[in-house]
Amino acid sequence: MYRSLWKQKNIRYYLMGGGVSRLGDVLSAMAFLFLAYDMTGSNVHTTGVALAETVPYLLFGLIGGVVADSFPRKKLLIRLDLLRVPLLLSISLLHGFTLLTYPVLIIVSFLVQTIGCFFNPAHRAVLPMVTTEDERSAANSLYDTITRGVTILTPLISITLLNTVGVIHFFTLDAFTYLISVYCLSRLTLEEPLKKKQTIRFIFLSIKEFFLWMVEQSTIRNLFFFTFYTVFLNTWVWQVGLLLALEDVSTKSEEWYSGIQGVFGATVILTNMVLPFFIKRFSLYHYVVGAAIWGSGIAYYGFFYGVGHFFIGCIIVGIGMPVASLARVFIIQSYVAEEKMGRAFSTNAVLLYASNTLSLMLYGFLSAYIPIQWLMFSSGAMIVLACLLLATVHFIKLSKLRRRFLIDSFK
Repeated sequence: MYRSLWKQKNIRYYLMGGGVSRLGDVLSAMAFLFLAYDMTGSNVHTTGVALAETVPYLLFGLIGGVVADSFPRKKLLIRLDLLRVPLLLSISLLHGFTLLTYPVLIIVSFLVQTIGCFFNPAHRAVLPMVTTEDERSAANSLYDTITRGVTILTPLISITLLNTVGVIHFFTLDAFTYLISVYCLSRLTLEEPLKKKQTIRFIFLSIKEFFLWMVEQSTIRNLFFFTFYTVFLNTWVWQVGLLLALEDVSTKSEEWYSGIQGVFGATVILTNMVLPFFIKRFSLYHYVVGAAIWGSGIAYYGFFYGVGHFFIGCIIVGIGMPVASLARVFIIQSYVAEEKMGRAFSTNAVLLYASNTLSLMLYGFLSAYIPIQWLMFSSGAMIVLACLLLATVHFIKLSKLRRRFLIDSFK
């Protein structure tokens, strides 16, 4: 299955370009944080860089989707990657001439992430253009496996760079990865209709049009709402709560945390690779099942609350999360028309960033008053209960439709 996909030129270059571009994204995000701390030694200033990497997605995420739907995607992606190259090289050059300042670092970080707001939805929307519907499940799985693998390998690459050439040459390598991405994108053969130049007014009308359309689409509406809900309940518990819980039960919290992340990453990759052999076409049902498994993993390690159980819980989460993630992407690709695809993926990204931000803020406040164990267990339980509720409502609707069909057939 995967071998036949890899033999197709369009899919091969799409996956290679996506993997290399993802490597550049992760390395640049780490490099900005490392350099900010090296320059200032301040937690506050380092947090400022982290915010500069997040805020663009909240400000421009929806606009990025409109742009992705309004311009030829291949040309757009190549130009965006080429824009990132001089921005990243400017950091290395300014640092070499001792002209680099913290405000410049903030501005460049903000600009690089802003470009990502336009690049990511356009790139994700290309996959349906280079695959058939039957190939899409396996292609999504392979894409997520490659990007997940890159994320796992990045710490090893960063340690090597830190111990050899130093943090400043993270940016040099980043620029090189984007040039490789440009080459891969240039090799794609896409049939794209000519698109008219759009005005600023059209951008906002397009966003409004998409939201009005989305409200009428029950599957997409439920998918986006449930995505926001699930990610909101997961983010703090996974990113912060787990580390704090390990500090409660062990004197080697950082080592255990790194080990759990490694086991989680391996589980996600294995699940991604295996799923297409069993599921060719995902539906909202698969998303709900994946989210229920995901939530049960969180509830499990919240209830038992021990190092060994954290590993078991993370394996359960590592099975459920990719099921939900692949189902979400497949549903968007299947239910959304090509001319709305960019807006759909950008809306999805904005919801993820908004839920992440709200989760970190609210749970950070609640953790001062509520034990971490209870926050973990209640978050997982709330995900599972919501899945059961959604499944019950869906079953009732199906039963009513079947009953109505039977009544009509006897008239």
